[in-house]
Amino acid sequence: MEKRTERNQGNRRRFQGSRSSRFRSRRRVCVFCADKTKKLDWKKADDLNRFVGDSGEILPRRKNGLCARHQRGMAVAIKRARHLALLPYTNNHIRIMGQD
Repeated sequence: MEKRTERNQGNRRRFQGSRSSRFRSRRRVCVFCADKTKKLDWKKADDLNRFVGDSGEILPRRKNGLCARHQRGMAVAIKRARHLALLPYTNNHIRIMGQD
């Protein structure tokens, strides 16, 4: 009887380890690294909206899937577009400007 419980516990441990590794999600590839024809540009406000959250904040790398190099460039492009009023700073700016 004791041998069975030891053997079952060993199997359970072995399956627990494999189960956690089986359900890992694939790592996202940076959009700009995968497609070399795409360029970061502050003048394309429609493209930049994808990397800005609902309340106007710049999304972190883990959410938008950019590499570190392109995330830095994206942040600069969004800040330049905000300065020239192509993008809003916050969600509050959208409500105020939309009342005209």
